[in-house]
Amino acid sequence: MQQSLEPSPRRVVGGQAQPRRHRRAQPAFELAQSIGSHSTECGTHTVGRSLSERDVECRTPDGRYLVVRGRLWRATNPHLPEADKERLVAALMNARRRLRGKRSAEERASARAAVEAAKVALGERGPVWWDDGEPDFNRRLVRNTPYAVWYAVLNAFA
Repeated sequence: MQQSLEPSPRRVVGGQAQPRRHRRAQPAFELAQSIGSHSTECGTHTVGRSLSERDVECRTPDGRYLVVRGRLWRATNPHLPEADKERLVAALMNARRRLRGKRSAEERASARAAVEAAKVALGERGPVWWDDGEPDFNRRLVRNTPYAVWYAVLNAFA
């Protein structure tokens, strides 16, 4: 008996034929609705953006993390005043520029310390910036965190 390699366009459930797309999409859609709406930043794999912006898949529904290549990275504290945030980001970028090229060990150590200080001040490292007692999942794979179901549903619609 030879089997067809083509998938069947319909599936019989309870004696009635149903399109395949409804079998999986409907429950996942309802789950996505129950979890919450997704940021418009999701799926920014577009041409013409910097590498880091292209790799950012989305932000978690609570806004605490960015998802980059399936890994959670803590987002900047949204409660920082805009002027402080701009100043800290500028300091971070200056410190990162000081890491480029040939540098002495002392210069590299100083630049790395400046990067760390800016990241802590932005809330991306160090103590968490939220105060509801939730643990920090920074740098963990999404699939190993409570965000796993949300991420799986998100990817089901991608």
